[in-house]
Amino acid sequence: MEHQKLPEMGRAEDDILGQLKSFADNDPNYRDGRTWSLVYHLDDAHDAFIAKAYSAFSSANGLNPATFQSLKRMESEIISTMAGLLHGGPDTCGVVTAGGTESCLMAVKTYRDMARKQRKVTRPNMILPKTAHVAWFKAAEYFGVKARILPMTAEYATDISRLKRMINAGTVMILGSAPEYPHGTIDPIAEMGAIAQSKGISLHIDACVGGMILPFMERNGVDLPDWDFRIPGVTSISADLHKYGYAAKGASTILYRNLELLKHQMFVCQDWPGGVFASPALLGTRPGGAYAAAWAVMQKLGVEGYCRLARDTCDAVDKLKTGIAAIDGLRVLGHPQGPLLAYGSTDPKLNIYAVADQLEQAGWSINRVQNPDGIHCMVTAKHLHVADEYLADLAQAVATARAHPELAKTGGAATYGMMAHVPLRGMVKSKVLDVFAEMYRAGGGALTLNDSKPPNLMERGMARYVQWKTRRG
Repeated sequence: MEHQKLPEMGRAEDDILGQLKSFADNDPNYRDGRTWSLVYHLDDAHDAFIAKAYSAFSSANGLNPATFQSLKRMESEIISTMAGLLHGGPDTCGVVTAGGTESCLMAVKTYRDMARKQRKVTRPNMILPKTAHVAWFKAAEYFGVKARILPMTAEYATDISRLKRMINAGTVMILGSAPEYPHGTIDPIAEMGAIAQSKGISLHIDACVGGMILPFMERNGVDLPDWDFRIPGVTSISADLHKYGYAAKGASTILYRNLELLKHQMFVCQDWPGGVFASPALLGTRPGGAYAAAWAVMQKLGVEGYCRLARDTCDAVDKLKTGIAAIDGLRVLGHPQGPLLAYGSTDPKLNIYAVADQLEQAGWSINRVQNPDGIHCMVTAKHLHVADEYLADLAQAVATARAHPELAKTGGAATYGMMAHVPLRGMVKSKVLDVFAEMYRAGGGALTLNDSKPPNLMERGMARYVQWKTRRG
């Protein structure tokens, strides 16, 4: 395959921009609220405002805070604002990161290094809920910190009955989520904080999803459990700005209760020939446009704007919960408390992944969850205006999937069902890795879940196992 070449002569700007626009022809239709993850879109005017703020500092670099003092001012004001929203004290501090994953990675690195220095821990572990975001399992792999898992209850909440017994000499941190991604439940953070404090272990709260909406839900009168720095055992919190903060990608924050904790996140190299080097987080170059856009959006929306958006989001969530419960054969999974939810099938003859396929054919961009099988919705204020249409399409999708049970054996339903229920998880990991890696060949490839190659002997055996398991309910 011949590699892509740079044009011999530069092209006209309008021609380039037109081609860029055409690249999005097959992207999800987020502007009309038909996407249930990845995008937090208000309207085109808001996007234009973000673009102006971003472009004003698109060449600025947060690598050296002493150089671009404008960016350091923005970061300081963002962190101070977040500290206030999350009930931090006068010593609360932190940094802006490029996204929730970087914030999660930084927390694990921080507590691993702190335990290594203060307690000489050489075989670190951290205690994570089973529902923790996948970024925490990535951090475990990247930083060599073993993940020890808290199970779910029958209602898909985190079971902390064994938490105290799971803590040992190598435990460097405990994680709570506000809320967790798969089902939207806020972990029992007050109880986790009391245990963490009694054992002298750091407790991080992953509020990457909830950090910029839960405070405003509370201001609107929604009754939520305490989950932030109000709980004495909480030592740090991550909260994204590019989710319910409606800022540009990528902007997140990580906040610590005090500067002594934050110091363990920082990197310093004093003997580099290029000079003494210090970095507060994972990235070196830190894009100034993301700082500017986040700061600008927070100033534009203010408390009133965020409260209004939180109110619309809650109304959309409530409408979805009510509508899903009214459809025979469906149920909301667990007891979601934040802006997201998942729902599954109560009817063994109704395949929820077949329902998902039907929704996609109706023009919705759908996310699937597993253990148990379900459909996921990350709800934003935009969805209030399409919730009725979504529920109508959902009812039709259920009727179609129920009338045609053979749909469970075709398309995405068959593929996702196979991957979710194969007991040999290492085989699934290997298969997904092969498929995913194909996208990154030189020149780019396609993500194809419906593999045209004939399945091998083990895959055929697993398919028969899944079919047998399905028949047994």
